[in-house]
Amino acid sequence: MILCTLFLIIFCLCKLVFLKRESCCYMLAYECYKAPDDRKLDTETSAKIVFRNKNLGIEEYKFLLQTMVSSGIGEGTYVPRNIISGQVDSSTLKVSITEMDDLIFDTLDRLFAKTGISPSEIDILVVNVSLFSPAPSLAARVVNRYKMRSNVKTFNLSGMGCSASVVSIDLVQHLFKSHKNAFAVVVSTESIGPNWYQGKEKSMMLSNCLFRSGGCSMLFTNNSALKRQAIFRLKHLVRTHLGSKDESYGCCTQTVDDLGYKGFLLTKSLKKSAAEALTLNLRVLAPKVLPVSELIRYVYVSLREKKTKNTSIQEMGAGLNLKTGVDHLCIHPGGRAIIDEVGKSLGLSNYDLEPTRMALHRFGNTSAGGLWYVLAYMEAKQRLKKGNKILMISLGAGFKCNNCVWEVMRDLDDVNVWKDSIDQYPPETTVNPFIEKYSWINEEYLSFVRFH
Repeated sequence: MILCTLFLIIFCLCKLVFLKRESCCYMLAYECYKAPDDRKLDTETSAKIVFRNKNLGIEEYKFLLQTMVSSGIGEGTYVPRNIISGQVDSSTLKVSITEMDDLIFDTLDRLFAKTGISPSEIDILVVNVSLFSPAPSLAARVVNRYKMRSNVKTFNLSGMGCSASVVSIDLVQHLFKSHKNAFAVVVSTESIGPNWYQGKEKSMMLSNCLFRSGGCSMLFTNNSALKRQAIFRLKHLVRTHLGSKDESYGCCTQTVDDLGYKGFLLTKSLKKSAAEALTLNLRVLAPKVLPVSELIRYVYVSLREKKTKNTSIQEMGAGLNLKTGVDHLCIHPGGRAIIDEVGKSLGLSNYDLEPTRMALHRFGNTSAGGLWYVLAYMEAKQRLKKGNKILMISLGAGFKCNNCVWEVMRDLDDVNVWKDSIDQYPPETTVNPFIEKYSWINEEYLSFVRFH
């Protein structure tokens, strides 16, 4: 009986270890997109695009230009060619597909070349683009372009917003539980060309100031034999969705204004919804990563927040020191205000926020692809060392907060998409030089880019 019991215990332990190994999610590589220079959008070009909009009056011009120069976005971001040329009205299905093809195929070509993995070896493909969903799907276009196997499992996610990358990775890690020794590709980007707003609603004009072209393709596996080739291992992933609340659901939506122009609406309740979603998410995630001493403080803070029902961004992380459990924070570069407020709430230093601020300055808000430009900055600056833990914080329409923790598998130093500019960062100042030329816009107007 003793031997049988001992055998059963050993068998169960071995099974648990085996299942844990099978459920691992390793990232082998990622490639971010950098558009050609003829698609670069400096602030002066932005102003020309603004002045092209005949629906705007002086107040709208002032608001837009004030937002542009205080957004934290620099002079080297990118947009589709149809926006620069002024052909927004004639944006066709062909133009939209070309925009996606350029980005998706460029990053995938480099990803397959970098890893030596053939497209025919891919078992799972997930493509996320929120605002463009043609038929056949973009995932189907990838299968067709690379002649992938007929049994490849494809998923095309739309409408998931800026946190779609983490949603896709969550899908992959769940699929890995039923697919042994598999390869998975995730493509995260956004369609900008056909979604450029041409109306005059201030809360809808903000997307034009913040969103830019960009994206990323990633390769994952659960094959433990490839562990030494991996760059990251997924440790934890927590998703929070506040869609059941009308205020949260409506704070960040695609809609049509009174003049019939389609655009993306950002309301005043965005800040409140972001604070609440992040607070709820951290209450689940923090105990998984923080040491016991910090957990005690975490419980105290949670009880206090529950008692006061405080949903202020400044107060949501009071008393928490996430740096006791993670080494780096990778925050979605959604805008200068969100970055500053999240940093303040979590007690982060300028060093901690530098990668996110620089990614926003260099590439803008690239929606679901934004996190990977932040991560690439950390790698290019040789911050990522073996054993480090990285907390990714993503916020998106829905309203959602999807966060995850990665473990660095080896010292990393690939400059990736930052190859041509990493030596110039951080700059001495991120103040937009265009502000001097347009000093007349410096009056105080409603701005969702900086909260006062």
